[in-house]
Amino acid sequence: MSKCNFTITFPGTTDDVLAKTRTAIEEQGGEFMGDVNSGTFNVQVMGLISGTYQISGQMMNIEIDSKPMFIPCSQIESFMKSKFGGG
Repeated sequence: MSKCNFTITFPGTTDDVLAKTRTAIEEQGGEFMGDVNSGTFNVQVMGLISGTYQISGQMMNIEIDSKPMFIPCSQIESFMKSKFGGG
């Protein structure tokens, strides 16, 4: 259950990226709680993935607190970047 930490640079507004984040998590049956500054999330994807986020400008810093051991951090990061159009 190792931690991951990565930053996604996103286009558009903070409200847009939060709406995409909330939709992606809730479509998987997860929970998303937060605002344009920070928040928490959890979702079941082959086990529990939970974490926090903080937004500063056009960057979302994500820290994964809990994840299945067999899912690498790089896979979570790549999935999130593909969903939010970030780099």
